[in-house]
Amino acid sequence: MDREAKKEAFRKYLESSGVLDALTKVLVSLYEESDKPSAAVEFIKQKLGGPSLSEHEKLQAEKMDLQRKYDELLAAHRDACKELEELRNLKHEGDVKEMVDNNDAKEM
Repeated sequence: MDREAKKEAFRKYLESSGVLDALTKVLVSLYEESDKPSAAVEFIKQKLGGPSLSEHEKLQAEKMDLQRKYDELLAAHRDACKELEELRNLKHEGDVKEMVDNNDAKEM
């Protein structure tokens, strides 16, 4: 496939997938802004649906906070499971001791 045919195929792909339309709308929106933003790329990202830098940083901080809380809850859950298992073992040992004591009492 020659170079021109590849370019044409790619252009058709961009057009059929809606990329050209979306970019055109965003660029027209930027053109029509009376107060041009100082960060044109951020404006384009925002209009295309991506989070702004401050939103991204906020989401990263929230994610880190949620991860910390998850880790704390997971550790508490593990501790509770360990404690429950220890209590079950103690109860089992107590049941066995009671059975032995009952057998000893019956044998007397």
